[in-house]
Amino acid sequence: MDAVFKTQKGIFNYRAAGVWMENGYVLLHKQVQDEHWTLPGGRVNLMEDSKSAVQREIQEELGQKVEVNNLLWITENFFVYNQSPIHEVGLYYHIEAANNASFFNKDTFFGLEGERLLYKWFLINELEEIEYIQSFLKLG
Repeated sequence: MDAVFKTQKGIFNYRAAGVWMENGYVLLHKQVQDEHWTLPGGRVNLMEDSKSAVQREIQEELGQKVEVNNLLWITENFFVYNQSPIHEVGLYYHIEAANNASFFNKDTFFGLEGERLLYKWFLINELEEIEYIQSFLKLG
């Protein structure tokens, strides 16, 4: 069961995600119909630790085993999605492919869940130009 609940005021979401960097790029994903990109990950299940949630989500979405390294950020983010106010607490970890395997691909691609989520590796020095749900990712 996901650690998320809905009230009349909005939705509370507990999310864990990975910052996966390779060859000067970082991996982002988005719902196909959305404009905003986000770091890959998802909701933490009740009684699941956040590191395990990142590993599970990447395995479910991409079929990739990852090593979850240091915690980079703990954030509290407020935004509107599908006309619903969202209050999200997120834990963001540095991740890398298990066994030093490369997963880098310059083309956009879909994961294992079909054509719902679109993935793309973005040059790190071009991230300022990308629209994010997590506004804290904008450096300038």
